[in-house]
Amino acid sequence: MTDAALSPNRDTRPPGTPIDMLVIHYTGMPTAEAALARLCDPDAKVSAHYLLHEDGTVVTLVPETERAWHAGVSYWRGNTDINARSIGIELVNPGHEFGYRSFPEPQMAALEALAQAILSRYAIPARNVVGHSDVAPDRKQDPGELFDWCRMAKTGIGIWPRPAAAAASTLPALLQRIGYDPDAGQAIAAFQRRFRPGRIDNRPDDETAALAAGLLAGLR
Repeated sequence: MTDAALSPNRDTRPPGTPIDMLVIHYTGMPTAEAALARLCDPDAKVSAHYLLHEDGTVVTLVPETERAWHAGVSYWRGNTDINARSIGIELVNPGHEFGYRSFPEPQMAALEALAQAILSRYAIPARNVVGHSDVAPDRKQDPGELFDWCRMAKTGIGIWPRPAAAAASTLPALLQRIGYDPDAGQAIAAFQRRFRPGRIDNRPDDETAALAAGLLAGLR
């Protein structure tokens, strides 16, 4: 089911800027109603293109042709105006502050369908399907360690690595090559949260480096 509740928090995309990123968020608010109200509040100055409820309902907030204000201060592969070049999807979830929980099946199924439709419309490489924590690792944790990135990759949305031999000392350089901000203090934690959620300690180790090297090896 699809609804519309257009947010005023949007503007024109810069001319000539491609739409080549998809950014997944969680709302991080106690209720879906509170999240929708904030995303449509002109004083909040925050929005996304879509809001996905836990029952699978999709709410359109900003037309894809316009720039939604979802990523904030962010970085990916040398680009800093992530809003200008991305589609943003908010998943209703209370987040780490208000009782983080798994994303239910109807919500994940709706996300897969929506993301696949978006990918069919734009030339978004798999490495540019990211979480908010990937593009803003020092500020954000969403969609978090309970989000099933492996499932998404199996349906052609994003990537999932096969480990390849690498030493822990190479991890910072590997993460920079993947796209993470080289100046971000929590880049390792962001990568671990997505690809090795069983241990998120922001420390370089051979296992994390092997995942990063394997991811790079699989990029096209």
